[in-house]
Amino acid sequence: MGETMDGLMKWAVDYYMVDATIGLMGLFALGLIFERVRALYFDYSMNSQEFMGKILKFVEEDKIEEAITLCGANEKKPLAKVVKRILERADRDDSAIEQSLDIAASEVAPGISKNLSYLSMVSNVVTLIGLLGTVVGLIMSFKAVSFADPSQKQTLLADGISLAMHATAAGLLVAIPVMVVYSFLHARQSKLFSEIDLHSNRLIEALRSRDFTTFGVAYPAAAGFEKAGPSKSKTSQIKTV
Repeated sequence: MGETMDGLMKWAVDYYMVDATIGLMGLFALGLIFERVRALYFDYSMNSQEFMGKILKFVEEDKIEEAITLCGANEKKPLAKVVKRILERADRDDSAIEQSLDIAASEVAPGISKNLSYLSMVSNVVTLIGLLGTVVGLIMSFKAVSFADPSQKQTLLADGISLAMHATAAGLLVAIPVMVVYSFLHARQSKLFSEIDLHSNRLIEALRSRDFTTFGVAYPAAAGFEKAGPSKSKTSQIKTV
């Protein structure tokens, strides 16, 4: 077992497997970053205030079809997709409208959060791989020194430790930028979810209140009674007689 382990460690050191693995993980993270930046900052981004201003104006004017058409023109945007789903059920009761919000949110959520968790995983894994490479390199260095000439031990040990520490440095060089970018992308993702939640609830409130009308007079019968004037009492009728 020990010989097999030593053979694997020697193979990993001789063929720079740790460095190659860290490099591949870095390329994988770079591809994810490019895809997520394009999606979150370009494909899914829109001027939500201006868009919702137009939508709410259409709702106030009872132009639901025009509002749906505007959403269809921005169908790739998550906010527009959620708003469109709500507007398509604008003629139904409140529970159906709220259900449409839940369905639409569940449809757009995977696209917004897609692959983002892998960046956090890459940052953690490359750090551990770098640490593993350092440990393996140190083990191999100490074993080599134990059989070396006494005059060369110090040089061999210094060179071995230097090579072993390169694995940790390589892992950190990949992990730190990936974690920083992940933080920005996660904040952007949270902002998109917040905008969808805020504006969809505003739209639902607008749909609920568009048919609400206040009574001009609380008691129309009483108002008619006052206009007719008070009737003569029995006392006044007796006096007239």
